Amino acid sequence: MFEYFPGNYVWNLSVVAALNSGGLIDEVDRACRPIRDLAAQGSDVGTKELMASFTAVVDDLEAQAAAATSKRTAGQLYFRATNYLTQAERMQSAHDPGRRAIYQRCLDLMQKTFDLIDPDTTRVAIPFEGTTLPAYFKSAGPGTPVIIMFNGLDSTKEHMYVSSFPHELAARGISTLMVDCPGSGEALRFGGLTSRVESEDWATACVDYLLARGDVDAGRIGLVGWSLGGYYAPRAAAFEKRLALCVAWGANHNWGEVQLRRLEREGEHPVPHYWDHVMWVWGETDLDTFIKKAANVHLDGVVEQITVPFLIAHGENDRQIPLKYAHRSYEQAVNSPRRELRVFTPAEGGAEHIGLDHLPHVSVFIADWIADTFGTSA
Repeated sequence: MFEYFPGNYVWNLSVVAALNSGGLIDEVDRACRPIRDLAAQGSDVGTKELMASFTAVVDDLEAQAAAATSKRTAGQLYFRATNYLTQAERMQSAHDPGRRAIYQRCLDLMQKTFDLIDPDTTRVAIPFEGTTLPAYFKSAGPGTPVIIMFNGLDSTKEHMYVSSFPHELAARGISTLMVDCPGSGEALRFGGLTSRVESEDWATACVDYLLARGDVDAGRIGLVGWSLGGYYAPRAAAFEKRLALCVAWGANHNWGEVQLRRLEREGEHPVPHYWDHVMWVWGETDLDTFIKKAANVHLDGVVEQITVPFLIAHGENDRQIPLKYAHRSYEQAVNSPRRELRVFTPAEGGAEHIGLDHLPHVSVFIADWIADTFGTSA
């Protein structure tokens, strides 16, 4: 993985994610250069300064967009501004009093992008237990198959969009519903919805919503989850039988065990201020209580109940989720009519967590697999 900040895995993850989600190396360098010395002090130190440095670049891009005479140029500038701000926002302390305002700016920048250069993507609300799950729907046309996309521990629907994965699906005739699940994105920050073991609850809400729209192929609704979504998606596919396929983009087969490893300082954290973040996501304030809850976040006895095509995509050098969990999910998914394990190697790229070191390479493989399974073509 490209290491702008030598030895600081967490900060480097955001750099490669920004670069592989449409960022430009000069803009990323301008955001990172003022904080290089802080990075040497560890991932938890200097996250406010990181936000300030990235915000300066975002301010510049927004000013350029406001002055642009071309809608396309302005939209591209807002797109990159969204990319950088979402990467910096995810690095902040869970309870930073300014975080809601920062995230609202992410939402506003994203909407400007849609308005100017992507009218096929719209903001939608999915009815869920007396409230709604915020989401984006990118249409590939009426009557097309659709992929529901679940995010992970610290990603948002904005990260999904800027990754360009929905654009790859649209090019293959597949629509995408990008969802802020309970415990993530807008659902957590503004709705106060925290995560739970039973991800099938919100998968069912998503399927109900899509069927009520009337403009998707009801027989070809699939589910993709990356990072912690690599637990959410297989769990949901095991119990929500209207789904036609499932992809674990990062095999989070036993996330509870991963938390025990992290208590022993084994493996890398995905974000700074890690324990505060995970307890925020899961609605806990006590670490012991959280660890007991996390023990139930696993797929043993669950993936056996998946009865649709199932792809597991995992990086050989994933320093957060050990490769053994990808093999465990594959070995246990005995009732899937088409199970496949794809391990990305350092030689080809995509070997880090969810392939962030070479995200487009992993993204197009998964899009091709989905298109082949659904019978669509580029």
